[in-house]
Amino acid sequence: MGECLKDPSKTLVCSFLNCKASFSKSWKLEAHYCKHTGLKPFACDNCDKSFCTRYQLTRHNLSHTGEKPYLCSTEGCPESFSSSAGLKNHIARVHQHKEIHYVCNYEGCGKEFHKNKQLKAHTCEHTNQLPFECLYEGCGKKFAASKALKKHEKVHDGYPCAEEGCNFQGKTWTEYQAHRKAKHREILQCDSCTKTFHEAWFLKKHQLKVHLGVRHVFKCTRAGCEKTYTTHFGLQNHILSFHEGKRTFICAHAGCGKAFAMEESLKRHAVVHDPQKKKLLKTSKLGQKKRKSKAKPSASELSAHLENISLNQAKNPKPK
Repeated sequence: MGECLKDPSKTLVCSFLNCKASFSKSWKLEAHYCKHTGLKPFACDNCDKSFCTRYQLTRHNLSHTGEKPYLCSTEGCPESFSSSAGLKNHIARVHQHKEIHYVCNYEGCGKEFHKNKQLKAHTCEHTNQLPFECLYEGCGKKFAASKALKKHEKVHDGYPCAEEGCNFQGKTWTEYQAHRKAKHREILQCDSCTKTFHEAWFLKKHQLKVHLGVRHVFKCTRAGCEKTYTTHFGLQNHILSFHEGKRTFICAHAGCGKAFAMEESLKRHAVVHDPQKKKLLKTSKLGQKKRKSKAKPSASELSAHLENISLNQAKNPKPK
C-alpha cells in the first residue's frame, strides 16, 4: 500500500491511534484504512469478494472473464496469467526453480513463509498488536488479518443464500455449501455423450479433449530438449528426473527399490504391488486405448464444433 513513517512530503496522515503511516495521495490513505477497519468498499458483482481499491477489483474481475493478458516470455512456454504477480511467481518457480520465502526478522525468530501476508499476520504475535477488531456490539475480538476478521464476522450474521427467492441462511460455511450443492447446483450436459458437469469451463475442456482430441502441450524449456507433455505434472517430472537427476522418492516394497522424482509418481507406482488395484488399472488402460483409437476430427469438423459450443453458451448464458 506504500505506507511508511511520517514524511514531510506526505501530507495525508492516518488518524488511527498509534499509527504513524502517511501518504501523498488520498486513495492510498483510504486503502490503508481498510487495514484498520477490515472494510473493503469495492465489491465484485460476480462473487462475494470485495477489495480495498478499484485496481484490485479490476484485476480480480479477470478471474471471471478468463482473460490472461500477462504472457510468459520464456521460449516454448504457453502459460499466461491474469496478474503480473502471478507471472512473476511462475517465472521464479518454474523457469528459475526458486522458492520464494518471506523471513521474520524479529530477533530470535527466523520463521519463513510463502506469502507476505502470512508474514505480516505472524508479526502480530511478536508485537501483540491486532489491527482488525470486530465491530459487533459486545464482541470486540481482534485479529491479525482482515481475512480472519471476515471469517469471524460470519459467526454473527451467518451465511445467507445468494440465490434470488431463497430464504435459507446457514449457521456455518459447511452447512451453506451443503445447501448450495443440494438445491442450486447447475448441471450441464455434454452434447456428444452422457457426461454432466457443474462448471462450463470443465464441460468445454472435456469436449475439446475427449471429443475433438485437442490437447494442451507443455514443451520442455531446457536448451536442446524437444520433449513435450500433455500435463504440467509430466513436464515437471521430466525436468526433475532427466535434467536434474532428482529421484528422492524410493519404493519401500521388498525387492523393488525403484526411485521417482515426484511423490505422486511413487503413489501411482505402488499400484503394481497391489494385485487388485493392478487389475483395475489394466481395465482402465484398455478403455483409454479404445477411446484413443477413434478417428480424430478434421479441421472443418473441429471449427464447426467449436462454433456450436460458442452458440450454445451464448443462447444459454450461465446465471449470475
